[in-house]
Amino acid sequence: MKEIVENIFSMVGQTIFMGTPQFAAVILESLLHSQYQVAAVYTQPDRPMGRSRQVAWSPVKRLAIEHKIPVIQPESLKSTEAVEELAGFKPELIIVAAFGHIISQEVLSLPKSGCVNVHPSLLPQHRGPSPISSALLHGDQLTGVTIMLMDEGMDSGPILAQREVKISLEDTTGSLTQKLAEVGAELLLDALPGWLDGKLKPRAQDESQATYSKLITSKDGKIDWQLPAVELWRQVRALNPWPGCYTWWRGKRLKIHEAVPLNKAGNGEAGSVIALQQPVSVGVVTGKDILGLRQIQLEGKRQMGGEEFVRGQRSFIGSILG
Repeated sequence: MKEIVENIFSMVGQTIFMGTPQFAAVILESLLHSQYQVAAVYTQPDRPMGRSRQVAWSPVKRLAIEHKIPVIQPESLKSTEAVEELAGFKPELIIVAAFGHIISQEVLSLPKSGCVNVHPSLLPQHRGPSPISSALLHGDQLTGVTIMLMDEGMDSGPILAQREVKISLEDTTGSLTQKLAEVGAELLLDALPGWLDGKLKPRAQDESQATYSKLITSKDGKIDWQLPAVELWRQVRALNPWPGCYTWWRGKRLKIHEAVPLNKAGNGEAGSVIALQQPVSVGVVTGKDILGLRQIQLEGKRQMGGEEFVRGQRSFIGSILG
């Protein structure tokens, strides 16, 4: 079996990897420990990160530099120069995972074995830029990873393989991203040999079942207390770790890192902070039911549990969050 796999990989010419965030880095690392020889890595240009706004390397760039792989960071792949540079590698296969650039038909046509994408959803569900957050926002109980051939559409290419992943009640976008990256890395290496030797036949997506995720921005983190507690709970999980959910208390931003929906009615208007018993000691009245606050963080302070926060801020109970 090992000789067969080695023969398949020996037939593959230059392999190019394209990706940017930690999800993609997990995929790349699995390739680097496989029979593949990655000739070059394409990733987004260095960007300012965090509060300090210091320019930082992407996780994919850090990994590529560590393994002494050439790194190319084009502003886009649309220019003639960028396409010619890529063509110079004479790529046999391009593997893409959360790259962040639109890939034109000119680029897609370069590799003989196509552009293979690792997408963290069960396509055709949650196409687009934020499939993991979208699954949590919609309350999905099941998600997964799709290995697909890329076309000019948005995640609309034919499917090579899929694998399901259950979503736990404690999952956030952070934890679910790691799970899906690990599953995606394994599934990619399982699927590629069959695709390269012609035994694995791609199947078209069912366009009638297609749904689309939107691009998440920092504005999406603002809590609307008129919404039901269960929707706010999903929002807190979906926007963790970025951009995070927040509300306002006494003119300061109050981040909500962890919450729980409680099936009980609360007295007062939406946004009213109330004392509770178990499983949490403080909650907020919402449009329907109560949202218990497990972990919160006031602007300029450290993150802490709701009970500890109330001990230091006695006026918190009875106040209105905006």
